[in-house]
Amino acid sequence: MRTAQKSRQTKETSVSVKLNLDGGTDGSAADNVSSSTGLPFFDHMLTQLGKHGGFDLEIEAIGDLEVDAHHTVEDVGIVLGGAFAEALGDAAGVRRFASAQTPLDEALVSVSLDLSGRPFLFYEIDFPGEQILSDPPFDPQLAEEFWRAFATSAKMTLHLSLVRGQNTHHILESSFKGVARALRDAIKIEGSGVPSTKGVL
Repeated sequence: MRTAQKSRQTKETSVSVKLNLDGGTDGSAADNVSSSTGLPFFDHMLTQLGKHGGFDLEIEAIGDLEVDAHHTVEDVGIVLGGAFAEALGDAAGVRRFASAQTPLDEALVSVSLDLSGRPFLFYEIDFPGEQILSDPPFDPQLAEEFWRAFATSAKMTLHLSLVRGQNTHHILESSFKGVARALRDAIKIEGSGVPSTKGVL
């Protein structure tokens, strides 16, 4: 099974992640998904990522939220991306490329990714401007920092573009669900060799 367990501690945050890429092995979304970061809306997005990605995923993070949520959000991306790369291993047999569009009411985000071994993020999502009024509030601009940290640590190429949308919550949730579905497709085993003419990703 493709699993990983990683943790990271700094003066700003303490983050631990448990990940099983083959969580809903019966074809259904995984049920063992939980996130506790001190940011309720961010937890909601992370559970979307695990649920719709079909992963078993447990995330626990304690950060200096009294300073800013940036440290927590970015460090969760770093650790989760690292766990993804470790669980994926040499990526032998995977589909590698995938894309998805997941609408949420008026919002639609386009996602494309490549398990390339070359970290890159293209992020073209503009928000109406308001924060998510959870407690504490969530700044939607932090989503870009999360995806950059995740893509870098996971060593993948990731593109997210807003097709349309007016509601910040809907746009963010569409993006997380879109990445989840694309990851779910990209990690599917289709063969036995590494999907690259170089013989390695």
